[in-house]
Amino acid sequence: MPDRVMDAQMSAKPGFIAALDQSGGSTPGALRLYGIPDSAYSGDDEMFALMHAMRVRVMTAPAFTGEKIIATILFELTMDGTVGDTPVPTFLWKDRGIVPFLKVDKGLEDERDGVNLMKAIPGLDALLARASGLGIFGTKMRSTVRLPSISGIAAIVDQQFELAAQIADRGLMPILEPEVLIKSPDKAAAEALLLAALVRQLDALPANRRVILKLTIPDVPNLYEPLIQHEGVARVVALSGGYSRDEACERLSHDRGMIASFSRALLQGLTHDMSDAAFNAELKHSIDEIYTASTVKS
Repeated sequence: MPDRVMDAQMSAKPGFIAALDQSGGSTPGALRLYGIPDSAYSGDDEMFALMHAMRVRVMTAPAFTGEKIIATILFELTMDGTVGDTPVPTFLWKDRGIVPFLKVDKGLEDERDGVNLMKAIPGLDALLARASGLGIFGTKMRSTVRLPSISGIAAIVDQQFELAAQIADRGLMPILEPEVLIKSPDKAAAEALLLAALVRQLDALPANRRVILKLTIPDVPNLYEPLIQHEGVARVVALSGGYSRDEACERLSHDRGMIASFSRALLQGLTHDMSDAAFNAELKHSIDEIYTASTVKS
């Protein structure tokens, strides 16, 4: 079955995950980086149409294939869109050999106890059913940690695993993203607490359940090796978190077994007014650099 092939790819194939899941709040900033100012569109429909055009340009570039990119995380409107006449998830898997995931969180609550929990996700079961029908393999959801708070970090990890169980019950692979912010005043201490909280929840998983963990590149290299080796973890992937591509790749290259799941760092340097040749060359350079950091370790 196709899901078994996807599962094998997510668990073992060399490569990295491309995160193309900027949503309503982050889309204007992503478009500005792409060279499209706020004044170039009016309203959400025009904004998301421009964003979809950018994503299609990325997904159809010659280097954007399963040779080095094992999966892509999509925003809901991207999942519902097409590449030509082909639904995006079908295009990614059938034409490019890339496993499609869907971002399902609806943003963050205000900070409390040093962390930002996820907002409620109304209609999650219906969204999961629709995603599965479109060929989506798994989901992603993000919450954030600013301070090394034992109770705060336990709360976001508990919330992540509670939703992960609901997602897994619907036959999808959850990516859990409890992001330690790179501007945390004590990032290393927060990461140590996060590791302990994740191990606690992983040890309690049913024997047939696995998750993917998307984490900030740790200040202490190889801190997350216990997670990489845990039987309940299919993969540990790294977010770029605001680091430049060069710095993110340099940091990642020191973490054995951890691969990239970059968004801003992946798209860095791409602008809408580039010729196709220049655009494709810049994206290929980015893909090659991130692939190397994910597969060749110092």
